[in-house]
Amino acid sequence: MKNLTLLLLLISSFALAQMPNISSVWMNNSQPYLGTISAEKMPIKLRILTSEQDRKNDQEYFVSGFSLVEKTNTKFEGKLKITKYKPGTKRNTVFGEYEFAEERTGKHSGILKGKFIYTFMWNKKTEKIEKQFIEFIGNWKSYDGVLNYPTNWENQ
Repeated sequence: MKNLTLLLLLISSFALAQMPNISSVWMNNSQPYLGTISAEKMPIKLRILTSEQDRKNDQEYFVSGFSLVEKTNTKFEGKLKITKYKPGTKRNTVFGEYEFAEERTGKHSGILKGKFIYTFMWNKKTEKIEKQFIEFIGNWKSYDGVLNYPTNWENQ
């Protein structure tokens, strides 16, 4: 019974507590996210250069960076929104949504939109995050609406 009470207290504190600022997580240690775009699975690289937690809504982060597909390098700005946190005894999971708007530089610019999953292990001894994995699954749609491709990228 004591353990159950402690668990309920811990869960309620997560529900009422402010989300810690994990803006540095999204920048992926200055490394690009690697993945694919389109049915042909063309390589895509995304690098998030800036990430800032929203002061009014601590579940949201403003980000900016650039995407690279073939030789097309395009700046983007957007938002990550955490929708659910699932704590675990070993692995913790954060679920959310993203939307990144690329600069309007021609027919190969548009909106990246979808969901993300962030999993990590918490080392109680060192009080540090270990074994991080972030995956983004969604679509890219051109501003003119003609092109629409599936996307998938992750940290390395």
